[in-house]
Amino acid sequence: MPKVSAKRQITLPIDQCRDAGIEPGDDYSSYVDNEGHITIIKKVAGAAKGLLSDIDVNRKYSDEDSLQSSIAT
Repeated sequence: MPKVSAKRQITLPIDQCRDAGIEPGDDYSSYVDNEGHITIIKKVAGAAKGLLSDIDVNRKYSDEDSLQSSIAT
């Protein structure tokens, strides 16, 4: 069972990395929901290209405000 190191580093089991397609040096994002669950998402260049092209941007909200509002719901 992996444990959190003194530096708060976490080692992912190799089978989970294989299943997620995560390789050494890959970029990722991580999020914590209101219940303390951590989600790790591998970043893939160009994955969202054009996904939001038809959405009007509301500059009133920061990226952090937007992220927190989506996590809260």
